Amino acid sequence: MWRASASCKAGALVAACWLASVTGAVAAEVDLQGPRGGWHAAGLLEDDERPAVAYPHNLIDRGAQKHRTLIQGRLATAQGRDRRSPHQLVVNGNPMPLYAGDDGRFVRPYAFGPGSNSIEVRRPDGGVAKRLQFYETRGNGPKAALRVIASWDDPQAEIDMHVVTPDGQHAFWAAPVLQGGGGLDVDSVDGAGPEMFSLSAPRKGRYHLYVNYWGNFGEAGYHFDETTRQRPVITVSLSVVTRENTPQEKRETFVVPLRRIGDLTWVKTVEW
Repeated sequence: MWRASASCKAGALVAACWLASVTGAVAAEVDLQGPRGGWHAAGLLEDDERPAVAYPHNLIDRGAQKHRTLIQGRLATAQGRDRRSPHQLVVNGNPMPLYAGDDGRFVRPYAFGPGSNSIEVRRPDGGVAKRLQFYETRGNGPKAALRVIASWDDPQAEIDMHVVTPDGQHAFWAAPVLQGGGGLDVDSVDGAGPEMFSLSAPRKGRYHLYVNYWGNFGEAGYHFDETTRQRPVITVSLSVVTRENTPQEKRETFVVPLRRIGDLTWVKTVEW
């Protein structure tokens, strides 16, 4: 039970002390080290001395942009390291399972666009453990007119996103960059995502979206042993966001089950 300290007096001071106590407890539950809230003017990270890795270790660096913003922090409670019922990381309304290392630390790459961005860490019961918002002020960064984000609920599984464009181009892990710009901004290779596809000026036509259960990932690297995965059915969440950070923004989310290595599933055709 919470008790006010001696410095907390009656009335408004008690309320203020209670709020400070609760805020401190929430901050201690999740230590979110980056990005910071407020106004950002520097754009994406350009620090070559710090490797852009995700948990447990990102073996390769692929994608349409070389540098990404890293969402990094630490879950202070043992519950945060329970992979059967993980916390959730919600970025700009897009939820994904948040798996942490044995010490509670997590690092996830994300490609943020200009404008308002939000990050939440939610407990397994849905309660908010940490929330922040920042405004990216860089004026030379294009907004994503079409963004597709994939995440999944098994940190041992390697899931790939595939996008076939109206002119027949195929964006995937081996060919992430499209002619004319855009492509895979984040290709997560070591856990539950995200994988992200972004276009600032989509051409007219149909965009076909697929997900593929490519294989598994463990301490020894990639392999195709079905028994190592942690869930009998892997659930992929794929969100399609159009005209992000504008009054016309729309969002659809699709849930896709994948049962065995090699499964390739069509999810959605976006008409632009």
